[in-house]
Amino acid sequence: MKLSKALKNSLWAIAITIISILAVFPFFWMLLVSLKTRVLTYDPSVWFFKPTLENYIAVFQQRHLLFFAKNSFIVVISTTVLSLLLGSMAAYGFARFSFKRREDWAFWILSLRMLPPMATVIPFFILARFTNLLDTYLILILAYMTFNIPFSIWMMRGFFEEIPVQIEESALVDGCSHWQVLMRVVLPLSLPGLTATAIFCIINSWNEFAFALFLTGINARTLPTTVTFFLSITGVIWGEMAAVGVLTALPVLIFAMLVQKYMIRGLTFGAVKQ
Repeated sequence: MKLSKALKNSLWAIAITIISILAVFPFFWMLLVSLKTRVLTYDPSVWFFKPTLENYIAVFQQRHLLFFAKNSFIVVISTTVLSLLLGSMAAYGFARFSFKRREDWAFWILSLRMLPPMATVIPFFILARFTNLLDTYLILILAYMTFNIPFSIWMMRGFFEEIPVQIEESALVDGCSHWQVLMRVVLPLSLPGLTATAIFCIINSWNEFAFALFLTGINARTLPTTVTFFLSITGVIWGEMAAVGVLTALPVLIFAMLVQKYMIRGLTFGAVKQ
């Protein structure tokens, strides 16, 4: 029995190790390529070489990577704030008020999150073209909100439903309006949920590619789309492309490691009991 349990644990450990290696290897390979010279990037058999930072220097000096990083930060922060604000108010309505076909409306909102970006990018492009919003922050923020607000509503609705109604009723008896109850009572109590929702909105917005590629030119282009700069008729500049990939993924990795405890706390939110 003990041997069987030990064998099972060993097999689980081996399986987890293999899966972890498979998950980490693409990023490791991208980092490896980004440290090669241009000649070596075309030879995948070379694993040991003298690392160089020429690709990273090139993307900052020649490709103006900081400009596109600034665009990403502006769009991501704006989208997250607006999505949380609007999504929280809608989620509070779904959690606390009864109205006709409430669950049908809630499922319809969730279905918007399931819609693939490529199915809506053409309508967004036409709308932006006629309103002169192409290659602006505003069109990207509006596009990103279409998938972040439904996500925020469904996330925050669950967190709001965990808060006892009696607390809100007490605040209403004391003279608070529903708006004051939301701002002064509900949102502070659901702060872990807000944090978890914000984290997912930030990651989803930072990694978005399709909208940013088709709705922008240069002025509002975000960091993930800059990988297309290295595709040309003469070939692919693998070293610089890998460097941009590393620099794009690195902020998300660092951010995820810094906020992982808040994410877990938010996803396990339920400390407030009935």
